[in-house]
Amino acid sequence: MQRFIRANKGFLMFLFLFGIFRTAVADWNPIPSGSMRPNLLEGDVVLVNRLAFDLKVPLTDIIVTHLGDPQRGDVVTFSSPTDGTRLIKRVIALPGDVVAMRDEQLTINGQPATYSQPIEATEPLAGSVVRALQLTETVGGVQRRIQVMPQVAAMRNFAARTIPPGEYLMLGDNRDNSADSRVIGLVPRALLIGRAERVLVSADMLGNWMPRTERFGMSLAR
Repeated sequence: MQRFIRANKGFLMFLFLFGIFRTAVADWNPIPSGSMRPNLLEGDVVLVNRLAFDLKVPLTDIIVTHLGDPQRGDVVTFSSPTDGTRLIKRVIALPGDVVAMRDEQLTINGQPATYSQPIEATEPLAGSVVRALQLTETVGGVQRRIQVMPQVAAMRNFAARTIPPGEYLMLGDNRDNSADSRVIGLVPRALLIGRAERVLVSADMLGNWMPRTERFGMSLAR
C-alpha cells in the first residue's frame, strides 16, 4: 500500500483536491428527466454554485456559515426531504410567503400570476408523445417559462399556505410532470446544495446523443 501511495501520490492528491472542489465550491448536475422543461432538457449538464448559500466543510454537509439566501425564481439543487435523492427545481415561495395554486394558476401573497399566450409544443411521456403548452408565467416580480399538459392527470391545485421560517416551496417548470413540493413537501434550508448557474454541455439523450452546441454555456439567470 505504501509503495502504491508513493507511486501515485500526485494523482491521489489531485483526487483529494478535486473532491474538495466538488463538495465545497462548484459541482455539476446532469438533468435525467423532463421535470424542468422547457428550460432544462434531458441530457443537459448544469454548473452548480455550492457557495451560493452556504460554506460547508469539504467532503461533508456540515455548514460553517451562511453566505446567502435563495431568491424567488432561482433554480436550485437540493436533497429530497423524503429519501435524500438529489433534485433540481425552481424556488417559487420563500419563508413568510402565502402561496396557493388553483387550476394551475399560482397566487403569491395575494397576487395572482399572469400568463402569456400559450405556444403549442409536444412532450415525450411514458413512451408516447403528448400535447403541451408553453407559457411565460409572471408572479412576485419574476418571469419564467413553464410548460403544462392539459390532457395529463396532474396536481393543479393546493390550498393557500404560509411558508414557515427556513423552508422553501419548489416547483418544476414542467408543472404537470414534476414530483416537487406538491409531492415531497417543503424543502428545509439545510437540504439545499447550491444554485444552478448555467448549462455546461448538452446532448440529445432521447434521440441520437448528438451534442446540442447551442445550449453550451447557456445562462439560467432569472
